[in-house]
Amino acid sequence: MAGKSDGARAAAPGALRDAVRGSVLVPGDEQYEQECAGFQTGDGHRPDVVVAARTPQDVRAAVDHARQHGLPLAVQATGHGLGAPARGGVLVSTRHMTDVRIDPTARTAWIQAGVRAGDLVAQAARHGLAPVNGSAPGVGVVSYALGGGVGLLGREFGYAADHVRRIDIVTADARLRQVTAQSDPELFWGLRGGGGGLGVVTGLEIELVPVERIFGGRLVFDGGLVAEEVLRVWQKWTESVPDELTSAVTLLPMPDVPGVPAPLRGRYLAQVHLAFSGSRDEGERLVEPLRDIGSLLVDEVRELPYEECASVFSEPDTPHSYRSANVLLGPEGLSDSALRSVLAAAGPSAEAMCVLSMRHLGGAFSRAPQVPNAVSYRDAGYLLYVLSPVSDPGEEVVRALHERVLAPVGDRALGRSANFLHGPQDQGTARAAYADEVAARLAHLKAEYDPQGLFRFNLWDTGAGRG
Repeated sequence: MAGKSDGARAAAPGALRDAVRGSVLVPGDEQYEQECAGFQTGDGHRPDVVVAARTPQDVRAAVDHARQHGLPLAVQATGHGLGAPARGGVLVSTRHMTDVRIDPTARTAWIQAGVRAGDLVAQAARHGLAPVNGSAPGVGVVSYALGGGVGLLGREFGYAADHVRRIDIVTADARLRQVTAQSDPELFWGLRGGGGGLGVVTGLEIELVPVERIFGGRLVFDGGLVAEEVLRVWQKWTESVPDELTSAVTLLPMPDVPGVPAPLRGRYLAQVHLAFSGSRDEGERLVEPLRDIGSLLVDEVRELPYEECASVFSEPDTPHSYRSANVLLGPEGLSDSALRSVLAAAGPSAEAMCVLSMRHLGGAFSRAPQVPNAVSYRDAGYLLYVLSPVSDPGEEVVRALHERVLAPVGDRALGRSANFLHGPQDQGTARAAYADEVAARLAHLKAEYDPQGLFRFNLWDTGAGRG
């Protein structure tokens, strides 16, 4: 698979280009580097051929080309969750496929594979609706849903995968299929939450929810003084909050550089992220115990239109190189001793920068959808994950650090979340994103729909590429 293929070089300039409305690029072409680039900069794709698709027919042509020439095929929308980079073969870039159609009466959206969360949020908001989107507006909606989709409204409405109604996909036989619960029930089950590897999704139809405004935002504390207290108080507080409230805690060191707001510069921060779909008065009452912790540096919690939901996490939108690891924990969460050990390993004195986050699950996350899907571990109460840049120090240092951070809870972990596996994963870690019976069904689907292993560089090959 690595290296250039004579078949790829011979066919790409001619037959493939004739069949594609978008661009077909090979190394040395002007737009090649741009199409290979994604949000994750540490692992650039280096395929023999890039198809910058603009239509489902372009995707069909790319899959057919790869099939005829025996080439592996990878897919990239925005590259947020890039796992193993493609070396050789064909890369299908779906970033130019950005059509969105909202049906306000049916409360659904039909989206193409390159649509980003922020764009869908903005278009749905015009009709007083919202998707069950994640925290970062730049993430691809399709790939996020294929991995499950842990969203800002998740405790009220469940996983994004629970709201998918139809999937348009090109399978390994270069056939464009419309997959629903009625037409292909087993494939429909596996695509929703299965992490990819069964074809190239060109579009999907999803349900929207009637949310126009939320009470939410960030509370930012001086973590150097109260990190342990923030995490402990927040975890206790989550035991009694309503399902309409989804929240998380993030701890991270901020650099002492001019681009960082003065009150936060050079500090270790403990942030609480909140999204509540109830009334402002009820939201104020619910948040009061958190505000009482003390050492509060910034309070951005307010009533806001859902179109501004990206401010709940205010995540960076500059592409960079990073790695992450995660575990799913039961409803008991972190014990006091585990909490202290995790914080000690991931704190500001760690050998690499650590962004440590804990998300509250439960609520609708724990309830099975009307049409079952491949999302596993619905009994999890919390998601604990750690993320680090890898440019300096190197990847091995970061991997060892992440193992040490999560070690205190490793024996109680239920599994992993597919949406938060960034960077190459060993097969055991990737498989841990699914319960045993789910993994067995997905493997059977992979053998049925991709018997030659055409679709590579995804959760079921050598990495966990989504987004």
